[in-house]
Amino acid sequence: MMRRLMAMKRPLAGGAVLLAGALLVSGCSLWGGSSRPKPAELGPNVPLLGVRQAWTAKIGSTAGLPLDVHVIGSTVTVASADGTVAAIDARTGGDIWRVSLGEPLSAGVGSDGKWTAVVTQKNDVVVLANARELWRKTLQAQSYTAPLVAGNRVFVLEANRFVSAYDAATGQRLWSQQRPGDPLVLRQHGVLMAVGDTLVVGLGGRLVGFNPDNGTVRWEAPLASSRGTNDVERLVEIIGRTSRVGDVVCARAFQAAVGCVDARRGNVLWTQPANGADGVDGDDTLLFGTESNGSVIAWKRQDGGKAWTSDRLQYRKLSAPLVLGRSVIMGDDSGLVHLLSREDGSPLNRLTTDGSGVSVAPVASADTLVVVTRNGGIYGFRPE
Repeated sequence: MMRRLMAMKRPLAGGAVLLAGALLVSGCSLWGGSSRPKPAELGPNVPLLGVRQAWTAKIGSTAGLPLDVHVIGSTVTVASADGTVAAIDARTGGDIWRVSLGEPLSAGVGSDGKWTAVVTQKNDVVVLANARELWRKTLQAQSYTAPLVAGNRVFVLEANRFVSAYDAATGQRLWSQQRPGDPLVLRQHGVLMAVGDTLVVGLGGRLVGFNPDNGTVRWEAPLASSRGTNDVERLVEIIGRTSRVGDVVCARAFQAAVGCVDARRGNVLWTQPANGADGVDGDDTLLFGTESNGSVIAWKRQDGGKAWTSDRLQYRKLSAPLVLGRSVIMGDDSGLVHLLSREDGSPLNRLTTDGSGVSVAPVASADTLVVVTRNGGIYGFRPE
């Protein structure tokens, strides 16, 4: 049963109506309640790769927030569902700055190190500078994707597929474009990224390349198409995280496909059927993803052929993966962090957190693996 979707009417400007998706805390499951299969036994942990916990920090609960943990150098920027935003030094786990907006968030967090942006549940995009609010603007609809801060601009993707650009210093709206799409969307972090001089956005089942200066469309690259007989079955959405190597961006279409696109020309290089609900990561040879049944798959980046599949974590709800050194790393809904070999998926180590679950993809900063839990625990791990 899909539990990530719930139809919800939301009024927009001009009296139009958007049917937006709403995320339940349990995420997306192919099984309902007690009918969920029992997770595969993990067996004893044999730490073939030495890792130690270096520090811990705390932010508010992230449950229900489609959080994107942002990394610039040794600074990790995170947010909580209740509106706390913090920049943390990955070398020590200490705060660089922290601020409470006093209202719940629907998306976050984007930053370029100078400006930091989030979106509130009141549909306001809020931009911070030096731990203080600089400006805010009200959007036409909800947003579930962290704003992109790049080139002295703030780019926002709304749930009605409205893409806008704002001057980061003043909040002046520079342009906006709306693309047609299906009536349902996911309350989940989408794709909003810069590749060279192109703004790449996930809209429905397509990656779309925009001119960031004026919002004109340069290309569209379909990774998946709508299917089925009703709005839920026809739902198709490109979801984060993505894997970029040079001009090539690889991404996942929700429970439909994975594929790679040349973001310079807008050409689809390959697609493969895949049934996952979270993003992908990779390097110049392999692309990795976690499927909805807990399988972990490695695809050859060149042509999409399968390199290996691991069912060791089957029936565990896994986060999107992180490729770090010789490891592919993902968290699960019991709070465990799994390190698998990028070569064949064999286990290298298993780390523990606070047991509340890891739904946000891990990140790496300053030689530190950073993991954020649903209860807001932030853990920094380093090689021994």
